[in-house]
Amino acid sequence: MTEDARARLTQAGLNLIGQALSIFDSDLRLAVSNRQYQLMFDLPEHLTEPGTSFADTIRWLAERGDYGAVGDIGAWVAARVEQARAFTPHYMERQRANGRTIAVEGAPLAEGGWITVYTDITETKRQEALLHARSEELSEQVLTHAEQLAAANRELAATNAALEEAQRELRRTAARIRQVTEMMPAHIAHMGSDFVYTFSNRRVTSVMPGSLDDPVGHTAAEVLGEDTFRRILPGFERAFAGEATVIEITHEPSGRRIRIALTPDRGAGNGVQGVYILSTDVTEETQARAALAQASKRELAAQITSGMAHDFANLLTIILGLQGRMMRIEGLPPEGRDAVRATLSAARRGGTLLDRIAAISGKRELRPQAVNLPALIADLVTMAAPTLGPAVLVDIDIDGLQAPIVLDPGPLQDSLLNLLLNARDAMGPKGGAIRIAAHPVQDTWVEVHVSDTGPGFSPEALAHALDPFFTTKGGQGSGLGLSMVYDQTKLAGGTVRIENCEPGACVSLRLPLRLAETDATPMLVLLVEDDPDIRLSVREMLRGLGHSVLEAGSVEEAEALSILPEIGLVLSDIQLAGEGTGIDLAHHLSGRVPMLLMTSLPPGSRLRAAAPCPVLQKPFVAAELAALIAGVRR
Repeated sequence: MTEDARARLTQAGLNLIGQALSIFDSDLRLAVSNRQYQLMFDLPEHLTEPGTSFADTIRWLAERGDYGAVGDIGAWVAARVEQARAFTPHYMERQRANGRTIAVEGAPLAEGGWITVYTDITETKRQEALLHARSEELSEQVLTHAEQLAAANRELAATNAALEEAQRELRRTAARIRQVTEMMPAHIAHMGSDFVYTFSNRRVTSVMPGSLDDPVGHTAAEVLGEDTFRRILPGFERAFAGEATVIEITHEPSGRRIRIALTPDRGAGNGVQGVYILSTDVTEETQARAALAQASKRELAAQITSGMAHDFANLLTIILGLQGRMMRIEGLPPEGRDAVRATLSAARRGGTLLDRIAAISGKRELRPQAVNLPALIADLVTMAAPTLGPAVLVDIDIDGLQAPIVLDPGPLQDSLLNLLLNARDAMGPKGGAIRIAAHPVQDTWVEVHVSDTGPGFSPEALAHALDPFFTTKGGQGSGLGLSMVYDQTKLAGGTVRIENCEPGACVSLRLPLRLAETDATPMLVLLVEDDPDIRLSVREMLRGLGHSVLEAGSVEEAEALSILPEIGLVLSDIQLAGEGTGIDLAHHLSGRVPMLLMTSLPPGSRLRAAAPCPVLQKPFVAAELAALIAGVRR
């Protein structure tokens, strides 16, 4: 059925009503009326059309004399319009100019405006007058009281109708409020001064898993758990003291970060009779803040180190080269060799420090070299033993990996140390056994397993342990340990797997297996470096590896020497004296001779990012240089 057909049916139904009816909207314009309305007041057709203003209708009636003598019609109409805008329930009886008595009963609508019903009570009034005149039995007082009672009953009926409409609107409003609170991604509740919930939406378990599903009628300790309630209690106490407060806690059962806003509910006399509660899960926001802080830290570190990293790395390269030469001096006394070893160790630690600063300010680059894996793991266990404590026993099982392999030892050591400390924490004060096993997989991968005798991973940890900020240690953990292991292993081209085994947890790292190059065939290397001290150090490294060295200090000199057919490799610094750079030289020699670049620039440098060939980060040792040369030759 069309809207027009429905409207006609509705109008037909209204016309069957014996009473006159009109509905004016909130703008005081006629919305609906029936035929009796027009007939009762003998209104012209244009005053019964929807949209007719209330002011025009009563002005027409006043000018016709329906309201008797009204004086200034304009002022009288304005006063009636203002009175109508109040939209209050009313009942009155008035006598029209034609002698008919009309009962007028009006009630406001929830959407604004009002509905009015007009009843012709002329006959009733005549009967009352006749009764009043002819009744000798009824006293004047009884008759008056009867009239008053009839009028009061009519007013009461009008008031009841308005009350019922108000109740219906109140129920609709309450339903809308409930719907809105259920749609909010937060726990919204009210608590009395006895810590008992009087209202709650159904979001408490989604914000704080493990809480009581239906809080109303229960205490906060019962709903949230004793530990969570105890952590929020200071905020409750401030709210009951009249102070609106916002607190953040870590919900220990789920590891989520929760922000709780507490607003006092003030009753009569401004006393606090309860607290309104708004709890939201801000875990992602907290993670974003941490990531932003980390980004700010990286930016600051980049600004601090950009100016000094180049010179510092060059100095370390010189120190490593000079100490390497001293170590090869025959007849060096034992105390001299000890001093050289200590200097070399300190220089390498300086290089590691530069790497760590670079890791803060930008993405870390791999620095592969030939590594004896059994020795690396043995050294790591020796270094970690004091931290692990006497209650932890570490067993090492290396099978089939005695030959040197090419990998970056720094990230692997960091990852294994992190796994050792995690295993120690999982086993607790009683201690236990940790096993480190490594073996090749189909001559393609190196697989390293770290297992312990602890309780193993929970189902939630198995699903989320590699996610950033996930931790089962509550406030004692950052949630970045296993995530760091995952990132470093992925950077090296490997994978990480976590699982439970008998009797505890097991983490497996799988890294690409690449045996160290055994071909030490000497060749002629063109070394391009404008710093004489660095050129001397790198030349000694190359000669120590068995190669012959030809030297140049600029791009122009290198291009002139590169035509020699005996040259097997060009090793150039990126930043050189003169107009050109090592990047320009690499493009010029592209396809003619293998090329390696070296630099002290941090990994995030734009110039370094433009390199078309492998780049060796200063400072470096001979093993790193040998591994990179072997890769280029291959």
